[in-house]
Amino acid sequence: MNGDRVERRLAAILAADVAGYSRLIGADEGGTLQALKAIRAELIDPKIVEHRGRLVKTTGDGLLVEFGSVVDALRCAAEVQRAMAERNSGVLPDDRIEFRIGVNMGDIVVEDGDIFGDGVNVAARLEGLAEPGGICVSARVQEDAAGRLDLAFEDMGEQALKNIARPVGAYRVTLTHPAATAPGSPLPRIAGEGTERQRREAGEGDVLALPDKPSIAVLPFANMSGDPEQEYFADGMVEEIITALSRIRWLFVIARNSSFTYKGQAIDVKQVGRALGVRYVLEGSVRKGGGRVRITAQLIDTTTGAHLWADRFDGSLEDVFELQDKVASSVAGVIEPALRAVEIRRASERETHDLTAYDLYLRALAHSSGSKAALDKALDLLEQAIDRYPQYGPALARAASCRALIDLSGWTENPERNRRAAIDSAERALEAASDDPDTLGSAAHALAYFGENIDAMMALVDRAVGLNPSFAVGWLYSAQIRIWGGQPDLAIEHVERAMRLSPRELLGLHSFIIGLAHFLCRRFEDALPKLTLAVQHLPNAPHRHRVLASCYAHMGRLEEARAVIERLRAVSPVVVPELSQFRNQEHRELILSGLRLAAGETT
Repeated sequence: MNGDRVERRLAAILAADVAGYSRLIGADEGGTLQALKAIRAELIDPKIVEHRGRLVKTTGDGLLVEFGSVVDALRCAAEVQRAMAERNSGVLPDDRIEFRIGVNMGDIVVEDGDIFGDGVNVAARLEGLAEPGGICVSARVQEDAAGRLDLAFEDMGEQALKNIARPVGAYRVTLTHPAATAPGSPLPRIAGEGTERQRREAGEGDVLALPDKPSIAVLPFANMSGDPEQEYFADGMVEEIITALSRIRWLFVIARNSSFTYKGQAIDVKQVGRALGVRYVLEGSVRKGGGRVRITAQLIDTTTGAHLWADRFDGSLEDVFELQDKVASSVAGVIEPALRAVEIRRASERETHDLTAYDLYLRALAHSSGSKAALDKALDLLEQAIDRYPQYGPALARAASCRALIDLSGWTENPERNRRAAIDSAERALEAASDDPDTLGSAAHALAYFGENIDAMMALVDRAVGLNPSFAVGWLYSAQIRIWGGQPDLAIEHVERAMRLSPRELLGLHSFIIGLAHFLCRRFEDALPKLTLAVQHLPNAPHRHRVLASCYAHMGRLEEARAVIERLRAVSPVVVPELSQFRNQEHRELILSGLRLAAGETT
C-alpha cells in the first residue's frame, strides 16, 4: 500500500444489500435488475446526495456509503427504508425488493477512493444482522444519534461478529412507515373521524365508519401446505388469535363470523378495511412440512396499505392445541405495543385544537419515562385528558405511575403532595377500571410503590394478567411489585414471561428488573452486566444509577462505584433515598449500605 496515497479518518459508514437477491434474480433477472436501477436513480442516489454522503462503491446486490456524521447516515438509512416500505405496499412478499442496512461509526483507511478497516467491516456485519427492510447500528451510532433523531432503538446486546476481534454492541432501529402525505395536504384521519356518508361521497362504495378506538380484523390464514387436512389448524389458529386480541380492551376486534367471509378469496386490504370498518388487518399463512409447521403473520394499515409489522413462528405439530395457544399469545403480545406505537404517532400528528382525551393520553405515553421534563410533559397531557373526561381510568392510572417515577427519581419538591395526588389518581382509576388490565396493572404498580398493602397489590396485578395473559407490560408491573414485595426470583420469571411475549419492547427495563433481582439475591456478578446495560439504555434514570453504584460497592469496586455516583448527581439531587417501597428490610438495607459506601457516607 503506497503511504503517500493512504488517508485515515473517522467516518459513519452505511452498508446495504438486497435481501433474497439470489432468489429475486433466479425468478426474474431482467425485471429485478431494471427495478434496482430505478430504485438507485429515483431514491437511493438522491438521498445520499441530500444527506451529504459519498457513494464509495456498489456490488451486484449492495452498496457502501461514507458520511461525515452519524445523524446524516442514519437519517438517510431511515428515509430509504421508509420509502421502500411505501414502494412495496401491495407487492406480494416474494416479489418485494427489500434492503438490509448496517451503520457504524469508526476509523477507516482511504485509498484510491475506496475505504477499508474495522469501521467498514463492522458496518457490513451489522447489515447482516438487520432484518429485510430494517436497520442495525452499533452502540456508538446509537449513543451519538439517541435524542437527535425521531427513531427508537432496541438493544440486541453484544454480538460476536465474524472476523471482528471484539464483541460489538448492536441496536435494532425501530421504524414506522407513515403514509405519503403531500406538503400542505391534510394529515391522515384517525379512528372515529369522518362519517359513512362522507366516505360514500368520496366514492369508496359500501363502507362502515371507523369506530372511536383502534380497530382490527384477523383474516383467515392461507393454508400453504397443499393439505386440506391442515385447514382446521389454520382456522383454529385464527380463532385463537381473535380471542387473544379481544382481551386487549382498548382494541376493537371484528368477530370471527365477519372476518371469515373472506376465506378463500383474493384480498384487497383497503377494501376489507372499508367493508368491515377497521383500520388494521392481520393476515398470514400456515405451511406444514413433516412434523413441523411455520406460521407467518403481518399487520397492515388498511388506509395506506403500509406493512407495520411482520413475524414468523415455528413449532411442532405434536401438540396442535399447545402450538395454537403459544402462537396466539405471541402474536397478541407483539401486536399490542406495535399498534400502540402507531396510535401514538397518529395522535402526535393531530392538530392541537382537535385533540380528544384519548389523543392526549396517547401523547402522554410517549413522554411517560425518561427525564424530569418528559414526565412533567406527560403529567400535563394526562391532566388535560382527565379534565375532559374525569372518569378516564387509563389516564388516571398512568398519572399515578408517572408520579411514582417522579418520586423514585427525587424530582419532586413536595413529596407528600405528590404521594397524595398519586394515590388519589390510582384509587379513582380503580373505580373506573372495570376489567381493563392496563388500568388495573398501572394503578396496582403506583399503589404498591406508595406503600399500600403489598399483598392486595399483588392480587390486583395477578387479576390484570389473568384478564389478558398476553399483556407483556402487565407482567413487568407484576415483576416490579414482586421486587418490592421481597420476591426477586419470581420477579425474574415474570420479566422472562414479558420478554417472550414482546421481545423487542422495553429492553432496558427488562435488564434493570433482572439485574436488581440478582442484586437483591447477592448475585452481584450476574447483576452487574444487566444493571450496566439498563443504565446505558436510560441514562437519565436515577434509580438505575443507584443500584449500579451499590452493586459496584458491594463488589469492592469503589472507584467505579464513585464514578457512577458522580453521574447520578448530575441527574438527581437525591443520592441515598428512603426506598420505603422495598418491604423486605434486608433488601432495602443492601441497596442503601452500598450507596452509602459508594457516596463516602459513614452512616
